[in-house]
Amino acid sequence: MIPIRDINPSRTFPLVNVIIIVICSILWLYEWSLSNKVVVTLAGPVTAFDLFIREFGLVPAELLQRPYTLLTHMFLHGGWLHIIGNMWFLWVFGDNVEDSLGRFRYLIFYLSAGLGAALTQTLISLAFGGGEVPMVGASGAVSGVLGAYMKLYPHARVLALVPIFFFLTFMEIPAIVFIGMWFLIQLLNGIMTLPAVGLGGVAWWAHIGGFLVGYFLIDKFLPRRYYW
Repeated sequence: MIPIRDINPSRTFPLVNVIIIVICSILWLYEWSLSNKVVVTLAGPVTAFDLFIREFGLVPAELLQRPYTLLTHMFLHGGWLHIIGNMWFLWVFGDNVEDSLGRFRYLIFYLSAGLGAALTQTLISLAFGGGEVPMVGASGAVSGVLGAYMKLYPHARVLALVPIFFFLTFMEIPAIVFIGMWFLIQLLNGIMTLPAVGLGGVAWWAHIGGFLVGYFLIDKFLPRRYYW
C-alpha cells in the first residue's frame, strides 16, 4: 500500500518537517554526486560514496569510536527509492504530529525516535552477525512518526493506492488499519530475515524499534493542553 495523502488537515505550517525533508534531500544529492568518483585505498579502489557512508553511517561495531553516527546516519540514504519513500511518508504523516507537538518538541521527538531505532538495530546487528554493516536512513525516525500518528489520530483517513489482485485502486483506510498493517509487515520481515542480518539489506528492526519508541513516547512530548 502506498499512502497518497491523509484526510487530516493540520492547523500550522510544518516548518520542521519541511526542513528535515530538505536537509535529507540535499545530502542525498551530495551522496549521489559521489557515486561515480573512485578513490584508491589500501584495501583497493572504492567509490567516494562508499567511503562517505562508512564514515557517517552507523556501523554497530564501531559505534563507540564514532558516536556521532547515531545522529548523522538518519539524514543519509542509500538510493533513490530509499530517500523518496522515507520523505514521502514523512510528508504525509509528519505535519499532523508536528502540529500536535509544536516545532521544538517535534524535532526532539523525531531525533529521539531515530535514536531508539538506531539502538534497536544496533543490538540486533551485534547479536546476529551484522556488526560491520553500515546503517543509513531516516526510516527509524519516520517509523516513530508513524507510531505517534497512529496513537494520536487512529481514526483519521488515509487515501492509499492498494493492490487488489492485478489492479491498483484508491481506497480511504483508517490510519490505525493502514499503519497497523505497515507495522505487521515490518515485524514479519524482521523476524524472517534475522538469520541474514549480516548480509545487509533493509534495517527492519530499526523500523520496529522506531515505531515502538514513537508510539509509547508520544504521550511524554504532548503539550499540557492535550491532557484532559
